[in-house]
Amino acid sequence: MAVVSAGILLYRQEPQLEVYLAHMGGPFWARKDARAWSIPKGIIEEGEYPRDAALREFAEETGSPLPPIELTELGGFRYASGKTVIAFAGETDAVLPPVSSNTFETEWPPRSGRMQSFPEVDRADWFPIEVASEKLVAGQVAILAALQAALTDRAD
Repeated sequence: MAVVSAGILLYRQEPQLEVYLAHMGGPFWARKDARAWSIPKGIIEEGEYPRDAALREFAEETGSPLPPIELTELGGFRYASGKTVIAFAGETDAVLPPVSSNTFETEWPPRSGRMQSFPEVDRADWFPIEVASEKLVAGQVAILAALQAALTDRAD
């Protein structure tokens, strides 16, 4: 069965359209920047609604609950790998605290027999849309276009 995740793309529009992205944690991503960022997201658990999963994952990956804002579903976005992310967008001007992510364990260094703990997200920041399109993992770039389309529709 294909993996389905849900996540939240926060945005702000002053002075320009910017989005909030999370840099993936762990040793594989430590020295990467391009295509190493993601919207805060995670796997939808059995019986869980996508919106509820997105809210839970935002809190787990950033260490803080989402500020009280309205969320709009942007749709489902399928990666080349077959994974799908259901993305929600919300506008905020809230000052977000530093990231304090949950952790995962992996064998590091590889084949060493030593398990180490790493944060799922090691930092997060705001980026203009053009910069975000270069930082996001390839499977999520279409989410930015969907956000821009939704904002254009809302303005009309």
